[in-house]
Amino acid sequence: MDIQVVIADSNHIVRCGLTAILSNFPDIRIVGEAVNEEKLKELVFNFSPRVVLIDFLAPGFSVDTVQELKRISENLRVVAITTEQSGVTIVNALKAGVDSYIKKDCDIHEIVDSVQETGKGSKFFCGQILEAIRRESIDPDEINGLEINCEPVSLSRRELEVIKLIAEGNTNNQIAEKLYLSAHTVNTHRKNIMQKLGVNNTASIVMYAVKSQLVSPNKFLFSPVNSAAG
Repeated sequence: MDIQVVIADSNHIVRCGLTAILSNFPDIRIVGEAVNEEKLKELVFNFSPRVVLIDFLAPGFSVDTVQELKRISENLRVVAITTEQSGVTIVNALKAGVDSYIKKDCDIHEIVDSVQETGKGSKFFCGQILEAIRRESIDPDEINGLEINCEPVSLSRRELEVIKLIAEGNTNNQIAEKLYLSAHTVNTHRKNIMQKLGVNNTASIVMYAVKSQLVSPNKFLFSPVNSAAG
């Protein structure tokens, strides 16, 4: 059975390139191309494709687009294909409902595999995304069920400042410079924050910051996020 696919990207060359690549495989059938969210939702509603291959960071789309698509079609599977591989972007994508994640500079076979495997109901992450996931200690299987307690906790003003700067993608050294602290002190704050929040990785701190409205997801979604190492 063919895997019906819609390609969503604001860049004409990218759409043409992906269509040319995927059309060479008999089990993949391109049923449409979308240049923006409105057109994409129309295609999903009319054709009920199995897979949408989308750059949600491209103009005309957003991470919220993925959530909208999932509401339209419960059986839809989404492959994100972007130039970005930061931990924050990956977490936001997985929380929104992205099933698989690859980069635009992946090998052709990885792009094809991502569509085929996702169409079968599996998850697929290219090597570069897997490295980012490992670096940020993200567990894709636990993201959707991740619950962070947003009830008031005993966080100091300084710890709240550190959380905000972590969520915005700063390293320990950068935070130290901004707050006029030593990197050792910032690392101590980070450890205390994780203990108080009951989390064990940077991705969870970021999610706490978003849920607690210390930062807006849109503020840092398009900014490269450095690893937790300072």
